[in-house]
Amino acid sequence: MTSERDLVARLLERHGTTYAEEAGIPLADEPAPLWQLLVLTLLLSARIRSATAVAATRELLAAGCTTPEATRGLSRGRIVVALGRGGYRRYDERTANQLAELARVVLDEHGGDLRRMHEACADVPALEAALQRFTGIGPAGAAIYVREVQGVRPEVAPYVDGLAARGAARLGLPTAPAALAALAARVDPAPTALPRLVAACVRAARSEAVVEDVRAG
Repeated sequence: MTSERDLVARLLERHGTTYAEEAGIPLADEPAPLWQLLVLTLLLSARIRSATAVAATRELLAAGCTTPEATRGLSRGRIVVALGRGGYRRYDERTANQLAELARVVLDEHGGDLRRMHEACADVPALEAALQRFTGIGPAGAAIYVREVQGVRPEVAPYVDGLAARGAARLGLPTAPAALAALAARVDPAPTALPRLVAACVRAARSEAVVEDVRAG
């Protein structure tokens, strides 16, 4: 019988890649990476395949959307072209408008530094509410951001949203955030282990193939 530790080890090894890692974002508690994570969150919030949102984010970053200042300086046409290269055509016009608004709000209300938003939030519900004030980001998008950012913002951890908890349950793992965090730490003590495990649980929630893969050994 597979132990929980062995199951988590396989999850991390085979499916424990965060969306930020897929998009090429070297996540850190710094203004530029946090902005890039917010851009990724916005794209993932649309009704589109996550792989397409990740690909479009990579194209946006390559086009220069690396900071809110740089994004505000890009032409709308360049942003639309970058979104199109990433396959994000269904929502390209709307998303170009949302990116411009996102940059404006982050610059005007947070001085271009999302750490100020974090510091103004007393707890995770407050952070989720702050994220949902950005046009285009709803509850699911806020959960994506918090899941990913907990590796570099310790006050957010441990965070496990409903989707990740559903995946954990399908795998026979505990769904309580503290219990999942403890399991992740047993396999990998790095702060990034929990967001990687949560990402794997999200994949398990969405795909029976992931569940079967890690259970097969």
